Amino acid sequence: MSQQPTEIVKFDNVGLRYGTDPEVLSDLSFTLYPGSFYFVTGASGAGKTSLLRLLYLAQRPSRGAIRMFGRDMITLPRERLPDFRRRLGVVFQDFRLVEHLSAFDNVALPLRLVGSEESRVVRAVTEMLDWVGLSHRAHALPATLSGGEQQRVAIARAVIARPRLLIADEPTGNVDPDMALKLLRLFEALNNRVGTTVIVATHDVHLLRKVPDSLIMRLHKGALSDPTGALRYPPRPAPEPAKAGGDRADRSVAQDVAQPRRAGDAA
Repeated sequence: MSQQPTEIVKFDNVGLRYGTDPEVLSDLSFTLYPGSFYFVTGASGAGKTSLLRLLYLAQRPSRGAIRMFGRDMITLPRERLPDFRRRLGVVFQDFRLVEHLSAFDNVALPLRLVGSEESRVVRAVTEMLDWVGLSHRAHALPATLSGGEQQRVAIARAVIARPRLLIADEPTGNVDPDMALKLLRLFEALNNRVGTTVIVATHDVHLLRKVPDSLIMRLHKGALSDPTGALRYPPRPAPEPAKAGGDRADRSVAQDVAQPRRAGDAA
């Protein structure tokens, strides 16, 4: 059995420019560890969205090296990208819902793409929509949903398959403060109980205080500011969660959030 990488993402001297314009990201070197929670913050135009595009494999860097899940992403053949993207959950700023699919079918999409049994899909999606307060909108098309409702559908879709890495771009920007906190708690549950590495880009400084154990990546004009060394030399990564069989493996993230941890549950 091959040894699992100790890091989930590693950037080494990465730069990004679009065309012949000046670099929008410069000399980024950092490591993200399994089971950790990160915030990316910075002023508008600092490069947050560009960094996330590199992380969810929509963009290749202009220079430098990126490793994810133990593989070099620069030399990875394009036909292998879909396999790696299935390990990611992404919450886009513009939602990117499939317009001809209902809210239910949008959330179900990641599970159906990996061939999950339909009974599990129905159970998991029903619970997730209930958790984000959209049970009554399950059959609604995206065009009939408000911005906040579309945001919640996008988040539910991103977390439903328990990705190894969750990347969220301003995930609470279109919801009220109470729902923002509830969604952040969902990310925390995915992080704490399932072991997903979470990275959230936000300009909301109040969110940064809601996850005490998180690490903060501050971008300024495309460069990473890390004056304390907390990002470059973070605490020891959390251990990988033990794989459990039976019903435990089929429990949704919403169940993990809603039910208190019992003795013997996987961490």
